[in-house]
Amino acid sequence: MTYFLGVDLGTTSVKCVLFDQQGKVAASAFKEYELLMPTPDMVEVNPKTYWDAFRTCTKEILKHANVDNREILGIGVSSQGESFVYLDKNGNLLGNAIVWLDNRSKDEAKIIQDEFGIDEVYRVTGQNFVSPTWTATKIFWLKRNKPSIFGKVEKFLLLEDFLIYNLTGKFTTEHSVVCSSLLFDVTKRRWWKEILDFIGIYEDQLPQLNPSGVPVGEITSDASKETGLSTKTLVSTGAYDQAANAIGVGNIENGVVTETTGGAMAAVATVDKFLLDPKRRIPCHCHAVFGKYFLQPWCQTAGAVLKWFRDNFGKQEIEEAMMRSMDPYDLLMAQASKVPPGSDGLVLLPHFMGAASPEFNPDAKGVLFGLTLYHGKGHVIRAIIESIAYMLRRNIELLEELGVEVKEVRSTGGAARSPLWNQIKADVLQKPILTVRTEETAALGAAVLAGLATETFPSLNEAVQSMVSIKERFSPQSANREIYDKQYGKYVALYNNLRTMF
Repeated sequence: MTYFLGVDLGTTSVKCVLFDQQGKVAASAFKEYELLMPTPDMVEVNPKTYWDAFRTCTKEILKHANVDNREILGIGVSSQGESFVYLDKNGNLLGNAIVWLDNRSKDEAKIIQDEFGIDEVYRVTGQNFVSPTWTATKIFWLKRNKPSIFGKVEKFLLLEDFLIYNLTGKFTTEHSVVCSSLLFDVTKRRWWKEILDFIGIYEDQLPQLNPSGVPVGEITSDASKETGLSTKTLVSTGAYDQAANAIGVGNIENGVVTETTGGAMAAVATVDKFLLDPKRRIPCHCHAVFGKYFLQPWCQTAGAVLKWFRDNFGKQEIEEAMMRSMDPYDLLMAQASKVPPGSDGLVLLPHFMGAASPEFNPDAKGVLFGLTLYHGKGHVIRAIIESIAYMLRRNIELLEELGVEVKEVRSTGGAARSPLWNQIKADVLQKPILTVRTEETAALGAAVLAGLATETFPSLNEAVQSMVSIKERFSPQSANREIYDKQYGKYVALYNNLRTMF
């Protein structure tokens, strides 16, 4: 047997999953790490924490998988975007990693926007606003606030690049993960020289640009000793987490959209060309599929609303679930399943932390509309579930407005475990909802890219066909179309009518 290791380097944890050539999980490991917050606007991580967590996971996998390390042909990395580390000329770390959540560079973001203009930024980078999230603003902050450290920097690396460097000793990155750095010209697929000049860095301080799924090099002897992995294992360029997730569910062609409902919601629509929204509502990124792009609508609160309800009003379900060794969400879903489609007229606006795509209104609030004495807990639970489907539909309609064909939606995240939620999404969208067999889709996408880089598969299509398999398909029920069209209309009208009151 041969295997591929997929690494999902997230904001608060790393997951490592070992897959065989059919995409079956041989072993997996998970390690959390701590976010450091020295001030309210600063979010950092000791970079050694990432490497230590990765080493812990690889050793655990090798211990439990009963696999010879030489059978692991390749490694691919999926990582969060924007977060970065900086090294001196000897490869030494000069400070903590600055995490994407960090907002220290608000002033620098405004200076950059004033200098280039948001239209030019959107045209070049595909990012539809300038935020302190983006890497360029924080590098600029270092220059303006820590000039002595800034002057010593030899390399700036995103986290995927940093892990690859630790494994191979090589400085490389790939197109999908650098898209939201604000340093990258998305259509020309090269560093954006004008912004580099403006913030005061050189191309030599950035890693070499490559597509996803190409070989970087084999694991060094030092890295092999630390991780237990073989020096014969090939390290591949990986992907930004949303792009890797798309590959992990087989979203590599036009007509397929991926949606992930966890605490938040994000969607990925694969497109053939660089596509900008005239109203500048949605970013466009390079896909991990060479030559393609993806549009990425996102919303701050999705599953977080159901968690809020569970924590505040589900004490009974939590206690019962503990007694019965169950998940309390299953008990909440059971109550929602007894309520008819449309929740007997109840409609929720799930904007508990403002609204993102497509409203982009930070002042928006949650609203529960239509309550009567007839409604009970099950109605409210179902209204929450349906509201996330309405939010998804609004973003699907935005994609279709831009000319993107949407034939089917592939769902991932915690909500994809719920057949009820999947069916509600299918009925609200009137489009098929598909789920896949593994929940660790970002890690699977990274492993697929490793399979491509090692030439185990002749093409990405064949790698996906071999390693990605569909679990369930939820077809839309035409009988529910009318009621959901009516309720969705209320959802849109409710927001529009309340917009000025938030």
